Amino acid sequence: MDQLAANAGVHALISIVVELFSIAMAWIVLQELKFDTILKRPRSSQARILQIMLAIVLGHGFAGFVLDYWNWSGLLRGIVE
Repeated sequence: MDQLAANAGVHALISIVVELFSIAMAWIVLQELKFDTILKRPRSSQARILQIMLAIVLGHGFAGFVLDYWNWSGLLRGIVE
């Protein structure tokens, strides 16, 4: 039972790290967009909140893909063994 809890803990920790890393990468990528062509006041607090929300949505989507891929590739070990 302890091994199962340890595995779940490691999986949770990896998931958190991947999620936060993906959000940070999305934030960095979003900094390259020219929001001044889309928004009235691109330096306002509302524009920054929009950038944060977009980074979270994009990062979460990418992290979901990475974690799903990781889980699916782990399930393939059952076929090989």
